[in-house]
Amino acid sequence: MKIISTIFVVVFLAAIAAGIAVGYSLVGKTFFVEGDTYLYVYPGDDAEAVSHRIDSLAAPSAPLSFSTLSHLLHRQDRIRTGRYLVTPSSNMLSLLRAISNHNQQPLNLVVPSVRTVHDLAGRISSRLLVDSVTIDGMLCDSLYCASLGYTPQTIPSLFIPNTYEVYWDTPADQLLQRLQCEHAAFWNSERTAKAEAMGLTPIEVSTLASIIDSETSYNPEKPRVAGLYLNRLSHGMLLQSDPTVIFAHSDFTIRRVMHTHLLIDSPYNTYRYAGLPPGPIRIPSIAAIDAVLNYEPHDYIYMCAKEDFSGSHNFAATYAEHSRNARRYAQALNQRGIK
Repeated sequence: MKIISTIFVVVFLAAIAAGIAVGYSLVGKTFFVEGDTYLYVYPGDDAEAVSHRIDSLAAPSAPLSFSTLSHLLHRQDRIRTGRYLVTPSSNMLSLLRAISNHNQQPLNLVVPSVRTVHDLAGRISSRLLVDSVTIDGMLCDSLYCASLGYTPQTIPSLFIPNTYEVYWDTPADQLLQRLQCEHAAFWNSERTAKAEAMGLTPIEVSTLASIIDSETSYNPEKPRVAGLYLNRLSHGMLLQSDPTVIFAHSDFTIRRVMHTHLLIDSPYNTYRYAGLPPGPIRIPSIAAIDAVLNYEPHDYIYMCAKEDFSGSHNFAATYAEHSRNARRYAQALNQRGIK
């Protein structure tokens, strides 16, 4: 009896080993990829569609296809959209488990400092599943903006340019709610207290920061530019910012603001209307926001781009000094034929 029992155990274990070997030969072989590769599963994809995409992406060595395996394991109805990691050590079974359990890989989404929310929608849609029309429509919708505490004019201040880890198939509303949480985290007690001490709201700080970003890309100069505009506000002077006029015209090809440009009747024309414009004229950078909150105290109320086109500015406390700076810059523009 002992011999029979021993033989039975040996045969049983051999059968198990053979089953494992066969199973591995069917699904355990790895993919032919050089490094980390990502498989995208789109809405409406079924197991067959995913199987074809895997074949073209990773050239699997396993003889059992994704579609066949998903049916054998009764997971053909659990195909979840997402961005899934495929490595040289991945196999068909591990990939099926990841997809059916929605165990996808996040990606780094960069929210940039761009001119308009239309530009932002395009940047986001280039990285995520959501389309730009959906995001753009939401950001231009008064009711939706109000639900977040903004208007279509002030909604650019919601976005804090940074890199965020998100999932590829995150819906637009969830993404915007996430970015609202990031905005709240950015506007901590220290930043909020500084804004309150200046008599400004976070939206007003972002609006002024957007002007500063449009005036100069030279970060070390931004606190000085912030101080200049705050001086103008405190003196009740017009801001007279050329970038706000360009924004009013919605023509970002304008390189030289002329008198005819200043005639436009728009609340964004700070040559005609006092105070800050209705909202940011671009999505402001963190550097510009912090430049406003940590502005440089001084007596300057005028600025003009330097005639060397270095991107920095000449500053002046008197109109006479400013006029001399402006003449030098105008001459430089004329010499270069910039109109």
